[in-house]
Amino acid sequence: MIIATYNIQNIFHRDRALIKKYREENRELWIEEFERLMVMGMRTNKEFNRLRTLSKLLGFEDAQNGPYLTMVHKAGQLFLKKDAASEANKASPLTNWNGWVRLNSTPINEVAIANKAKVVEEVSPDILILLEVEDRSSLLEFNKSFLSDTYTHILYLETNDLYGRGIGLLTKSGYEVLAMKSHVNDFDENGNPIFDMDLQEYKISTPNGKIVSILSTCFLDNLEHHKDAKSKIEVQSKKIAEVYKDKDGPNELIAVVGTLNVPSYSKLLAPLTLGTDLKDISKHHTFEVDLDKGKDSKYYRLGAYKMGVNLKQSDYLMLSSKLYRTVKAGGLIRKGIWFKKRPQWNILKSIKNELHSASEHPMVWSELKIR
Repeated sequence: MIIATYNIQNIFHRDRALIKKYREENRELWIEEFERLMVMGMRTNKEFNRLRTLSKLLGFEDAQNGPYLTMVHKAGQLFLKKDAASEANKASPLTNWNGWVRLNSTPINEVAIANKAKVVEEVSPDILILLEVEDRSSLLEFNKSFLSDTYTHILYLETNDLYGRGIGLLTKSGYEVLAMKSHVNDFDENGNPIFDMDLQEYKISTPNGKIVSILSTCFLDNLEHHKDAKSKIEVQSKKIAEVYKDKDGPNELIAVVGTLNVPSYSKLLAPLTLGTDLKDISKHHTFEVDLDKGKDSKYYRLGAYKMGVNLKQSDYLMLSSKLYRTVKAGGLIRKGIWFKKRPQWNILKSIKNELHSASEHPMVWSELKIR
């Protein structure tokens, strides 16, 4: 049995506020590349195309992400037209309706969508938890059109996230979801939701009749948090530890998965990393991942997965003692991540620039032999 968790960062469309944040983080690199290409004496068609892409990313030419569409009413249906100016005619009771509306999301590049599927297909997990999914219909379409209907059981629950990102669970035939529970309505002492997104519990039966429990969550990163971000993460960690212990964690087959957005040594995760018996798959001797290229392969960055894999750890797959003893293999798939400068690693051949990146997160997986 293979379990995997993947922060897919939306499938088909993503909130514009999150795209803007991504742009700001990479702006310096784009400016440097744009200036280098501008001063070149001769340019190839490929370099001209890259200049056009960079001009859009830097906001010089922002038509593809323009906030307006024209809506035209014809034969009882609404049709949308892209790149309309905000000065277009507004609604009129005397003519067919023609107006403009601001959109809150932007479509994800088609190559990037295909690359998301390629990452999943690398290990084709039996149980797959996808984080930051926009809606159930996107999950269903992704499974049908990009994963060849690999998964027979597909579940999706909304969360407390302001950008509408939810959590999806996909399982193959023979892996039946017996029960699930959401913690969106768990509140702290001040009456505020404990989880920025959610903590979701799944109870799954395997083909041989064993029961595996999974706790799935996603913490928002510090850039999106208010000033009490650190205390918020600690409160969430404590709550997850409580739920885990209530299930008699050490004696059960339980996995805690998700994006925690802080390194494993952080005291904010101490309720999980020190207060329970949970062990992260990256610490298992079978954990495999392609090493960085060049001198980075001999370098260890504090907070990274391990030496030669200098990607800051933010995604976790932690197992109870009983489940950890069944580990047959484990690893990290980061072929879908576009690297900025250094370190560098092997990526999918279809990734030519950051727009083609499947996600900024790797997929973490573990193969378990449960008798």
